[in-house]
Amino acid sequence: MNLANFKYSFVALASVAGVFTSCSDSDDNDFDDNGSKVVLGNNRVFILNEGTMGMNNANITYYNPDKSGDIIADIFKLQNGVQLGDNGNDLIEYNDDMYVAVYGSNYLARLNSAGVEMVRKEFASDADFRGGIRSIDADNGFIYASFYGGVVAKFDARTLEVKAKLTTTGSNLEDIVVEDGKIYVANSYAIIDGVYTYLDELIVVDARTFTQLPSIKVTSNPNRVLEADDKIFVISNDYSQESYVLQMVEPRNDNKVTVIGYATDMAEDDDVLYLVDSRTDYTTTPFTTTNTFYSYDIKRGSLSNTSFLRNAPAELASASVYSMAVDDETGDIYINTTYYTYSNGDVYRFRRNGTFVEKFDCGGQNPRAMVFMDR
Repeated sequence: MNLANFKYSFVALASVAGVFTSCSDSDDNDFDDNGSKVVLGNNRVFILNEGTMGMNNANITYYNPDKSGDIIADIFKLQNGVQLGDNGNDLIEYNDDMYVAVYGSNYLARLNSAGVEMVRKEFASDADFRGGIRSIDADNGFIYASFYGGVVAKFDARTLEVKAKLTTTGSNLEDIVVEDGKIYVANSYAIIDGVYTYLDELIVVDARTFTQLPSIKVTSNPNRVLEADDKIFVISNDYSQESYVLQMVEPRNDNKVTVIGYATDMAEDDDVLYLVDSRTDYTTTPFTTTNTFYSYDIKRGSLSNTSFLRNAPAELASASVYSMAVDDETGDIYINTTYYTYSNGDVYRFRRNGTFVEKFDCGGQNPRAMVFMDR
């Protein structure tokens, strides 16, 4: 498949024009492509490439999983005429819109289903938000965001107007998820007298009253948080352990915390947690990385050490995995790898049963998040 910066063919894509639908939280499922400069497919994948800090090279890539058109490597710039900014940190879909959090440039934006910017909320002028936006989630008409500096905020999903904020929740906050009326935020670390101090708590906030509830103690330096089957899964980068630690928190069981094993990243679909434990040996020249792929059945509470991948390209076993995602409509699994500042990353696509489909250039550096819009 061709990778194209600002390249598209109206002839090739005209057959897929019309009314599009999405697997979002809304009931009407109509795509809003107003203002689009290009006709997009019925099924869409958007990839947030984080870029390199300070280089202003974050972008969003469009990929058609039906293979009926070219990849557009920077659809945000194509649609809006400007760069996305510095250090794209999160991308989610809610009610047929996309929301992107750009950490270095420090703003939150709502995009329509074609990547056209509808609303932007910049934070440079608000002292409470100057630490930078890190992660976002959506629920019940609101966008919830975590910030470095210890702030958790609530925004109207349409206007991005600030509805509430807590400024004393923690220190440097990472992933945020909303589940059953509560907000869970990874409180990762603090810098005290110039020294990094790694923290060990999952902050909990009542989404309705926006008051802080008792925190949950987890393994040191939590950074990744995911919700599935009424449970919260946490990955902590505890430097005293041999790898990143995967834990399960059960809010309906007195916040019981169970260590499942080691994992550096995770994705979930249909109550299956897809996991990778990516370990790099820095004592070798060049450095060597070994990836172990496995899964966890959430309903059964059982761990499978057998890889969920079949006939995977050999190089994936030692590639630097940056993120993973699953299309919740098709079950297709996407594994995103990075070459850091040296070149664009790659995406490896697999079917639900683990069969390899294809590998393609993600169109930017450090592919961090993906959004799926399926008819």
